[in-house]
Amino acid sequence: MGVYNRAPLAFDRGRGARLFSTDGEEYLDCVGGIATDGLGHAHPVLVEALKTQGEKLWHVSNIFRIPEQEELADKLCAHSFADVVFFTNSGTEAIECALKTARKYHTANGQPERTEIFGFDGSFHGRSYAAVNASGNPSYVEGFGPRLPGYSQLKFGDHDALKAAVALPTTAAIIVEPVQGEGGARAIPEHCLVSLRALCDEHGVLLIYDEVQCGMGRTGKLFAYEWAPGGEPHIMAVAKALGGGFPVGACLATTEAAKGMTVGVHGSTFGGNPLAMAIGKAALETINTPEILDNVKTVAGYFVQQLNGLKDRFPDVIVDIRGKGFLIGIKLVANNREFMVLAREEKLLVAGGGDNCVRLLPPLNLTLEEASEAIAKLEKACEAARAKLTAA
Repeated sequence: MGVYNRAPLAFDRGRGARLFSTDGEEYLDCVGGIATDGLGHAHPVLVEALKTQGEKLWHVSNIFRIPEQEELADKLCAHSFADVVFFTNSGTEAIECALKTARKYHTANGQPERTEIFGFDGSFHGRSYAAVNASGNPSYVEGFGPRLPGYSQLKFGDHDALKAAVALPTTAAIIVEPVQGEGGARAIPEHCLVSLRALCDEHGVLLIYDEVQCGMGRTGKLFAYEWAPGGEPHIMAVAKALGGGFPVGACLATTEAAKGMTVGVHGSTFGGNPLAMAIGKAALETINTPEILDNVKTVAGYFVQQLNGLKDRFPDVIVDIRGKGFLIGIKLVANNREFMVLAREEKLLVAGGGDNCVRLLPPLNLTLEEASEAIAKLEKACEAARAKLTAA
């Protein structure tokens, strides 16, 4: 189906932060499958996990115990706020599970009327029907019939509207990305996350974090909420880098928040299959190390410094530098889609984003040398963008 406006590029192999096109060109990849290839391409630890498990067992039904699933769940819980995990194949499915978990919680508490879920403008939670309604982006919900009831969006940063929404007796949950991805790499201040958790607790509302893009080491901590002690969620969706490019997602929750998720109310055919779990376990163990997380902090600091330097030199091209860690947004004067083409001409791949941003989503093991190379390529793209703006 013609649902993608694809770039005129195809790749046949990758290694680390490099992609090699079918016509033999080499690119520096700062898209990473949209923050999915967290350890770059063909990372040897993941390749070995795939080969080893692939020769043993790929899939059995969830009607049986899956030891690999239990091991990964234990590790995720040990390194997060969570007590329980449900495994999925994608971030969208993890979000669906989170939304169902929140509503089921209130039903289990004898308050089935609490179904309203509030998100924020500019959010992106996936492409399934409930996920697009939770996001509310007009271009994603129009033409698919009536909007699902019980989903509304608040203006990003409107604290009065947020307080009023949480206080409603029909409110079930607030869903938010600690660092927005597609919405333009907007990071929520840590003190706001702490206040949001306190507000939810005050009114018996569940707090859902969508860390599908900003989690799994992307901000320099395993999960973005860790930057805000006291601001942890009740439920959280993760995916993308959890599988390092292999389809894996997970919905994490406290025992209390998941009290309504009893036998038969949810399920998945492929979610938590042994092959995905082996790769997810290898990815988690590799990412959750001082070597990787400290590298993100160090190289991200370099990026921010250098990008702000470009902003000062090209104020007619760059408006703002945003984000956190390796989820970096560059808000532009120039059209972001046109800028992506200019970067691609310099053999640098960057992602698009809302609010006329481009995003840098490099692998978490990107080196300082590779970051310097990316800055040099961005500088040339800025020069080309300036020339086009001047000519216009």
